[in-house]
Amino acid sequence: QLQLVESGGGLVQPGGSLRLSCAASGFTLDYYAIGWFRQAPGKEREGVSYITSSGGLKSYADSVKGRFTISRDNAKNTVYLQMNSLKPEDTAVYYCAADRSWGTIRAGRYLEVWGQGTLVTVSS
Repeated sequence: QLQLVESGGGLVQPGGSLRLSCAASGFTLDYYAIGWFRQAPGKEREGVSYITSSGGLKSYADSVKGRFTISRDNAKNTVYLQMNSLKPEDTAVYYCAADRSWGTIRAGRYLEVWGQGTLVTVSS
């Protein structure tokens, strides 16, 4: 069974940092592009950051550029999202997803594997 499990969410004050992890089981991430997505209450899901299978290409939503960093460790079968300078508007459930197509992961639909999500709350 192909699974992605996110962890690292929690409550943090504005300006704080969190690192989310996305660990794969049942398959190897070596050949998969990974995307991080988030969905805030009452809002549509949005793409946050993406990384190619090799890690050579990364992209970020304008709202998180300069604050978030995506990385991967294929040896650990894990992808990370380092989130710094967090703002209340970053509050959301964060999901990771995997697909073998870079174009498909950027589109954010019909992806091969989704995680169950981890809640990030930024509040004082």
